[in-house]
Amino acid sequence: MSDIRDRTDEVVISPAALAAALGSEAPPVVLDVRWRLDRPDRRSDHASGHIPGAVYVDLDHDLADHGAPATEGRHPLPSTAHLQAAARSWGISEGDAVVVADDLNGMSAARAWWLLRAAGLADVRILDGGLSAWRAAGLPLEEGSVVPVPGDVVLTSGALPTVDLDEVAAFAASGMLIDARASERYRGDVEPIDPRAGHIPGAVNRPTTQNVVAGAGFKPAAELRAEFEALGVRTDVPTAVYCGSGVTAAHQIAALTIAGFDAALFPGSWSQWSNHPDRPVATGD
Repeated sequence: MSDIRDRTDEVVISPAALAAALGSEAPPVVLDVRWRLDRPDRRSDHASGHIPGAVYVDLDHDLADHGAPATEGRHPLPSTAHLQAAARSWGISEGDAVVVADDLNGMSAARAWWLLRAAGLADVRILDGGLSAWRAAGLPLEEGSVVPVPGDVVLTSGALPTVDLDEVAAFAASGMLIDARASERYRGDVEPIDPRAGHIPGAVNRPTTQNVVAGAGFKPAAELRAEFEALGVRTDVPTAVYCGSGVTAAHQIAALTIAGFDAALFPGSWSQWSNHPDRPVATGD
């Protein structure tokens, strides 16, 4: 499938390119989306050092709704109104470019990338390699907090595809369903968070960690494309992705986009599926 287009520039920006853009007449809005499941509030890390001008984003509050896990999962998609209010508070206005960054090799920043793209923003990119690559390039950090001038961006919804609980149940019968969690959780060997162990029947496993080179960002598009094709991904077969709660699945979709493939997100992911005892569970490879 050599005719598939390399879409790297739609997804990532290098530290050097971001540094140059920040010095331009129309600098992008930079969002600091540092987050970890075991330490979600990273304001103190942001205050200790961030990319100059970067605005801290609270993933749990700004990039998710707060419904019941049994019905919607642990990180339901925020409403368009909620996301728009947050985006304006970050200083995003009509026509702005946006760069999202983290210190988790894009795993949390990709959530912001997906949400903003799904809300109609065309120019949103992930800092490739994150803050570790920024530091490795010898680029500066600043301390303190950033309080931007509120923006006026108008967001919409539906620019990127999703599948719901019923749709994902039947998806593997006619498409490619990818489970982006660690292999031991996919197999059902362990389940540290959700009520049941295993995976959605028919799903294949590709952990998001396979999308990156440690400390260096996403793998090249051709390498990602070859790996996804070996998994069974095709341009003429629909693809959907899920993870634990819909956060790192966005990283898988970013990698698929780089490789030239489109994919839908199952926002509720395993946290929603496993809370429904009527839904079947598969284990093993």
